[in-house]
Amino acid sequence: MAKWTFEPGHTAAEFSVRHMMVTLVRGHFKDIHGTMDFDLESPNTAHVEARIDVPKLWTGEPNRDAHLKSADFLDAQNHDQIRFLSTQVRQLGASHFRLIGDLTIRGISRQASLDVQYLGQWETPFWVGDTNYGPVTRAGFVATAVINRHDFEVNWNSTLERGGSVVADDVFVTIDVEAIRDKEGLTIA
Repeated sequence: MAKWTFEPGHTAAEFSVRHMMVTLVRGHFKDIHGTMDFDLESPNTAHVEARIDVPKLWTGEPNRDAHLKSADFLDAQNHDQIRFLSTQVRQLGASHFRLIGDLTIRGISRQASLDVQYLGQWETPFWVGDTNYGPVTRAGFVATAVINRHDFEVNWNSTLERGGSVVADDVFVTIDVEAIRDKEGLTIA
């Protein structure tokens, strides 16, 4: 089984949630770290581990970022990472998979299901400063999921004057992964 490491500079997660009943607010996490065992010839035996640093959350609005990192939402002071550990992979098509695993937010673990598209792989250079450690093999994936924030005790909300709420329950997640196949002498930071 091939071993892969997420390339943190090209791996990101985006979330969106309905705000004030009319629009979506989006946020981003960069610098995601993870590893996986994956071969296209035997994808059902794949294994994925990933972690996201909560303090690196960015929505483009500093006050909102601070609120989302507070105990009202992600509680970054006490729970500085979001983690995912896969438990099962189902192949749904030639490059389409369902990745099931334990998602941990705020120290609470729940089963989550991600819809994953394998985007392919390509041999490329890999530069660190002035040194080319290539060629390396890169693979791309995009995963989507919908999670209910209350499953992780992310419960803050407020009711609007005419009914409805400030923050919806469902959070839509998109994760873009660029992974590099492990190679002797190469360390991905």
